[in-house]
This record gives sequence, structure tokens and C-alpha cells, in this order.
Amino acid sequence: MMILGLVKWMQPVHGYDVRRELLSWGAEKWANVQPGSIYHALRKLTEEGLLRAVATEQVGGRPARTSYEVTPKGADEFETLLRGLWWQLHEPTDPFAVAFSFLPALPRDEAAAALRNRAQLLRAGNESMRTALASEWMRSTRPVHVGWMFELWSARAEAEISWCERIADLVESGMPYLPAGLAGQEDWAGWPEPNNQR
Repeated sequence: MMILGLVKWMQPVHGYDVRRELLSWGAEKWANVQPGSIYHALRKLTEEGLLRAVATEQVGGRPARTSYEVTPKGADEFETLLRGLWWQLHEPTDPFAVAFSFLPALPRDEAAAALRNRAQLLRAGNESMRTALASEWMRSTRPVHVGWMFELWSARAEAEISWCERIADLVESGMPYLPAGLAGQEDWAGWPEPNNQR
């Protein structure tokens, strides 16, 4: 969707300009669009009939550059994808949630330290993002709405920082992880057998 949307917005456009725009948005960090995959994606979208190559030109000894534009089929696909993401809730997969589901597998002191470390990493990331957003280069090169996305990520990070610190306090306090019927059992031995419904 990112590639289709940018080509639609900037068309006709070279792959280099699509890449440069995505990098200026920091899309490799939040949209899983790796700079090295952009040219492959342009070729694949062209093969699928969603884009068309409109011109190829070569300047001096530089590699040839192909300009692309969106086909009617590509415009329809972009609109479908766009509205699907705007109007539906899609929960992102979070590897940390997988790790956290096995909280009792870690010693309490390590779990609390890991949570506090996660909070520090998130805090450092937020500070770095705020510094970047305040830079003249970012203010002059990125669309305003991209800055609003950074605000959303910052707010989410602040909420997770607070959560990590609160849960670390609860872990350190000795609060039981398991239901009341299993009180006093901290490790895997306290977990019910898979066939045992409680």
C-alpha cells in the first residue's frame, strides 16, 4: 500500500524518489518497508498490473531510471487497502506479548529488571524521536501528518513506559502470578495440567 500510495501521489515518479520519500518519513521503522526492497516491489506491482512503467531514461553514467504511474487496477487496489486499514482495527503482532505470556519462566528480579530496561529503551526512543521532530530538516522535509503519526507513537510509548514500571513494581512486590487457588506456587509446577479445567 505504501508504494502504491506514493506512486499515486507523486506520479510519474522514479523508484529513487519513492525511496527517498519513504526514508524521509522513517517508514523502514514503522511500515516494514526496507529501502532495498522498493525496486523489487515496483517491479512486482508492475508485473501484477497495478503500476505501469511510463519512461526509462539514463543520464550520463548513472543507471537507467524508470518512471512509474498507477494503473486503474492499482488505484482501485490502493483505495481498497487504504479504506480497509482506516475503518478496521488491526492488532499488530507484538513479540514482547509472546515473551510476557511466559512471565513465570523468569526469576522475579530478572523480570522486573527487564521491564524497567524496556521502559528505559522506550524513553530513549521517545527522546530521540522528539529531537528528530524538532530538527529543521525534519520540519522542512516531511508532511505535517507524518509528524502526527510520530505523536501517536510517542503517546503509545509513554503508555507502555508507565505500564512497564507499574508491572515491575508489582513483580517486585511479590504479587502472585497465578490464580488464588494456586497461591504460593510461583513456577511451572503451579500451572494446571492442560486437561484440567479450572
